[in-house]
Amino acid sequence: MLKNTKIVKEFKEFAIKGNMIDMAVGIIIGAAFGAVVSSLVADIIMPPIGLGLGNVDFSNLFWVIKNGATTPGPYDSLSAAQAAGAVTFNYGLFILKVINFLIVAFAVFILVRSINKMRRPKEVKPGEPTTKECPYCKSAVSIKASRCAFCTSQFEQK
Repeated sequence: MLKNTKIVKEFKEFAIKGNMIDMAVGIIIGAAFGAVVSSLVADIIMPPIGLGLGNVDFSNLFWVIKNGATTPGPYDSLSAAQAAGAVTFNYGLFILKVINFLIVAFAVFILVRSINKMRRPKEVKPGEPTTKECPYCKSAVSIKASRCAFCTSQFEQK
């Protein structure tokens, strides 16, 4: 029934071209990269910052909005508050996630910037020739050409 529809044909072309596989690989690598960045922030960056701010554990920074039904506050940790059923405003976890985002965004920026540098055509210095003369038909052709665009003569490689 669906074998001959246009959308199925288009999906097969999409899947066969490798776009879907490339996308899946990108998602998997992105998830792994996110886990590494989360560990970097939680285990490497934030402990010294917390120590410098007087032994602050950012994952345990929270405000109790409503005490839990089973155990009233104050609570020693976020997990104790959550176990008691308290409603909390977890601003410390938010700070950690913002730092994660900033690191990931910076890493993606550096990656995209370096890819764009590799793709960017090489800048020609002023005074450098951009064309050469074909020895056969005397036409001006690009300095990068290996064949004349006008008479199709092959040039010697330097």
